[in-house]
This record gives sequence, C-alpha cells and structure tokens, in this order.
Amino acid sequence: MPIIGKLLKKTTEFSARRNALKGLDFKDQIKVLSKILKFAQETKFGYHYDFQSILDSENMVEEFQKAIPIRDYDQFYQTWLHRCLDDEEDVIWPGKIKYFALSSGTTGSPSKRIPVTKQMIRSFQRNTIKQFTATADLNLSDGFYQKSLIAVGGSSKPEKKGKHYEGDLSGILKKHTSVVLLPLTKPDSETAAIKDWNKKLDRMVEKAPEWDISTIAGIPSWCIMLMERIIERYQVNSIHDIWPNLELYLTGGVYVEPYLKRFEKVCGKKVHILNTYLASEGYFAYQKRAESNGMQLLLKSGIFFEFVPFNRGNFDEYGNLKPEAKALTVNEVITGEDYALVISTNAGLWRYLVGDLVQFVDLERREIRISGRIKQYLSLVGEHLSLDNINTAIMKAGEKLNVAIPEFCLYANSDEQRHYWCFGTDKPMDNELVMRTVDTFLCELNDDYASVRKYDTLKTPASYQTDVNNFYQFMEEKGKLGSQNKFPRVMNEHQAQEWRLFLGI
Repeated sequence: MPIIGKLLKKTTEFSARRNALKGLDFKDQIKVLSKILKFAQETKFGYHYDFQSILDSENMVEEFQKAIPIRDYDQFYQTWLHRCLDDEEDVIWPGKIKYFALSSGTTGSPSKRIPVTKQMIRSFQRNTIKQFTATADLNLSDGFYQKSLIAVGGSSKPEKKGKHYEGDLSGILKKHTSVVLLPLTKPDSETAAIKDWNKKLDRMVEKAPEWDISTIAGIPSWCIMLMERIIERYQVNSIHDIWPNLELYLTGGVYVEPYLKRFEKVCGKKVHILNTYLASEGYFAYQKRAESNGMQLLLKSGIFFEFVPFNRGNFDEYGNLKPEAKALTVNEVITGEDYALVISTNAGLWRYLVGDLVQFVDLERREIRISGRIKQYLSLVGEHLSLDNINTAIMKAGEKLNVAIPEFCLYANSDEQRHYWCFGTDKPMDNELVMRTVDTFLCELNDDYASVRKYDTLKTPASYQTDVNNFYQFMEEKGKLGSQNKFPRVMNEHQAQEWRLFLGI
C-alpha cells in the first residue's frame, strides 16, 4: 500500500471535513469586495469611480453598484481595457498587466483578451489544490494521490505582444505551475508548448504509455478525442489498458451530458466525473459533493459575484442588457431562476458581464449550475428556448432512442419561421425520429415553446445529419481546434451561413 498516497488521502479527507461549510457567508463577499477596491483605489479606474468614497460609505455594495455600470466585453474593452493592451500602467489594476488570456469564445467569434494578474494566478493555484479535497467523497484508491494529472489545454508558450504576453489561459497557468507539482502534471513542458493542436495531440499519444495518469482535465470533446486516438494507436480495448489508474475526470466549459456515451465507450472501468466552472475570467466554482451536480461558488477567492435575473425587464430580445437592469448579490437570489453572471475580480474586471447564465440549486451551500449563455438563446417567435432546454432535450432523446449525439447545433430561419438542427454522429440514425423526439421533449420542458409549436407559430423544426468530424474540421478551418475552444450550440445568422457553406448545403 503506497504510504505517501495513504497520507495524502487522509489529509484530503481532513481538509474536506474542515472546510465543508467555510467561505459560504455573504460577509466573505463583502471582504473580497473591500480588498479588491482597496488594492485598486489608486488606479485610473479607481480614481474615476472614487473607490475611496465607496469604501468609506455606510453601504459599500450599494454605492459600488450605483457608481459603476455593468459592461460586457466590448464595452469594457472600448472604455478601459484597450489601454492595458497598449501597455499603459495602473489602468484597471496596479502596475502593468503582463498576461492576457485569449478567451475561448465560440467558433466564428473574435478572441477576447482577458487580463491575468499574479493575484488571479495565485487564486487559481489555491483553488486547484482545494478542489482535490472534493475527491474525499469518492473513496478513491490510496495510489490515486501519487499519480499524475493530464490537462488537455492550450499552449504554455504565450506570444509576446508589445510589453505583454497573450495566450490560452490553461497555457499561462501551466507556465506558472508550482515546482512541487510540476512532476505530477502532464503533458511535459516541451509538449505543452506546442501550439498546433494536431501536432500536440500526436505528441501526447506517443508519450501516453510513459505517463501514469489518475486524473484527466479539460473540455469533453478534446479529452475524449485524445483517449480515442490513444486507443486507436495502441490497438487496445479501452484507455485503462494504457492508464490503468485513471479514476477521475474534471470537466468544464460545456455540458458533459451529450458526451457521456462516448466517454463510457473509451473507459474500461468507472471514472468519476466532477464539474468545474473555470473560465478565462476566473475560477468561479467547482463540484464539492459527489451526490450533487451543483458547483459551490468560491466566495473568498478574489471575485465579487452579482446576478442579474434573465428576464424581459433586464434584457431585450437579442440578449442585450437594458440600462435599468438591477443586479442582485449572493444573499438575494432564489433557486430555479436564470441569472446572468456579473463579476468584479482581482485581475481588474469591474462589474463585467461574463455571458453565462446560472441557476442556484442550493442556497445554503451556494451551489449553482450553468444553465446557458445569454447569446446562445433562441426566441424567434416567443419560444424563449434556453441552452439548458436544448441540452436536456438532446440528452433525453439520446437516452430514449439509445443513440449518441455528441455534437449538434441549431439556428433560426426567420423567413420560414422554424429552427434548423444539425446532428453530428459517427453512426447513421433515423434523423426524422430523433428530431421528432427532441421536439417532443422541448414541448415538455418549455411551455412557451409548446405554445408556439401547438399553434404553428413556430413551424416544425427541420434537421440534417453530418459526420461528427465535420464539427472539428470546421473549427480547425477557423483556427480554433483544441484547447479551450467550443463549438457554438446556438448559431447566429453569420455563423449559420459559414457552417452551411462549409458543409456545402
């Protein structure tokens, strides 16, 4: 029995018990806001919005919300962030910002440049270590704690732009991996620095038998692709023939449910799955309890959270925030409602609209689930179809018909008043039956959708099928293959036009 692994497991279990309900008080958020305001009060942003007066006020949160408008990326870039990218000092955070993460975004969208400070990097490092306390509930083997973690992410070699560096967040974090943890993290530095995704994938496949992996982390499509390539290269039955100690998968970035059948197919034994809410803008939450799919917000990690109810009073039909929209704090929310996430961070983002929608599933434990994206939302004729509805319908249809649909997308056709769906699979299936089944489940999940379908305001959805590899080839054509890049589930008109052109339809 590995003694070191046994000790690490006991330490993890102790930390999990000690920290079970810590950091969940709203007072922790007040402290975070106070700390980042004090740290940035002598920046140009801090002087412009008089952070000192906000700090001295009787109700700091209320004054903070009154003084500073909520902005999305484009608005924040145009007013403040562009100056940081010109290497100006003390704009939104003290000193010069050395690193900028190229946001994953979605295919067809221009890359955003998100500030990454040393304070933010430290928060990521602390939270990554804390996240492993969540494994205490899983009853993993003692040896698990002595094996390696492989992060399927971007290049760890950011490009120099002027006096700063730009690159994938996972690569920036890899570059700052603790010397103590470096031997336990894969891929190796040389492989991690490769920018070309296919070349990196080939290198990881070649190195795979040399690594003893217990944990894999990353977006499902790329992690599964890596494991499938390894299985094919070495002509084995499952990934466990190469990595027998693989016990944990840390997923995030997209809904994992559509990929589960494909994931189970590459595994020879049970692998536990834990959800993580990690974005280019920060480390927001992670799943702490195996029995709950909710992820616990990290209220003490340099991020002040706000939540804007996603309704007609706060957003227009295109998902744009209305000027009069009011944001709530973590102690004002309720369960089951969609909220647009707003953050202020230790990297100089102030009242920044992330673009994600979340729901609270447990108020006491501050647990959330991602329910969609503000812009990946369909309401052609008042159907108000969310990404959560869409993913759930796909998952239920797959279960009912015993088919795997790991990739898909849809878009609206305003002339025809209908939705068009594209299913990506590696096996032929009854496309019309799948579409009817998805349509039926959407009617059950969403009353507005059911109503417009019943009265034929929204016409019967159309669908077509393509090889799943076309989704990845399209992303490669757009220069967004691998790393943290994600295919858009709900396409806008421009994206849909490019997609149809690519498929030749």
